[in-house]
Amino acid sequence: MQKKLLLALLAIIQSSLILAQSGPAYRKGTFFALWGWNRDAYTNSDIHFKGNDYDFTLHKVKASDKQNKISYFNYLRLDRITIPQTNLRLGYFIKDNMAITLGVDHMKYVMDQNQTVDIDGHVKPEYQSHVNDDGSIKLTDDFLTFEHTDGLNYINAELEYYKNFFHKGILNVNGLIGGGAGFLMPRSNVMMMGNERHDAFHLAGFGLNAKAGLDLNLWNLFFIRSEVKEGYINMPSIRTTVSSDDKAHQAFWFAELTYAFGFNWHF
Repeated sequence: MQKKLLLALLAIIQSSLILAQSGPAYRKGTFFALWGWNRDAYTNSDIHFKGNDYDFTLHKVKASDKQNKISYFNYLRLDRITIPQTNLRLGYFIKDNMAITLGVDHMKYVMDQNQTVDIDGHVKPEYQSHVNDDGSIKLTDDFLTFEHTDGLNYINAELEYYKNFFHKGILNVNGLIGGGAGFLMPRSNVMMMGNERHDAFHLAGFGLNAKAGLDLNLWNLFFIRSEVKEGYINMPSIRTTVSSDDKAHQAFWFAELTYAFGFNWHF
């Protein structure tokens, strides 16, 4: 679904080269801020766990995002607005139609429970019975729960280019493309082989991304925006227990669909 959305948005943006108006989408010196929400999809990934008495890799692990039920309580109450999967971004136009931005993509990653995957290496001796004769293992609650649900937290800077392709009265419709890079500060919630649950923020790795989107601006003041973002995440240093000797490493591709609202101003 995300690939179809991306292709559709790219087609719209390409058409803007033909339909573009003479004026810029946004002028140099404009600031903007946005807040929104996201849905996410992840490729399967290998996850390597290492500690003092274990060293193993789980292969092609499936994971999903965690969508909160849409309601005023979950999405609009001020004391709960960071509970869903959210986006915050600030931007400044360094020239007409071109902005630099800084933002946080608060995605959520949950390993699908009770899936069966291949495993290499050795687990703790008391959990060896969980490994099947064919080299597979079922990821049950007593063996492993693994998620980044207080945020996958992709903190990134992006360069964005906008093109206006429709203007009438108070309405401007703009296309945008962009890309960026940043670091991952997940709060990983992990319980593994009888260890105490660990849930803490930790600088875990880096990410890269590209995106395309549509921007509807009213009165040159308020806007609503949707983007399709695809990227790569590599986290070689995921904390899994209270001990710094216990770490996990994983890398995967992600697709993110965002829908946001914001405002812009020009001094």
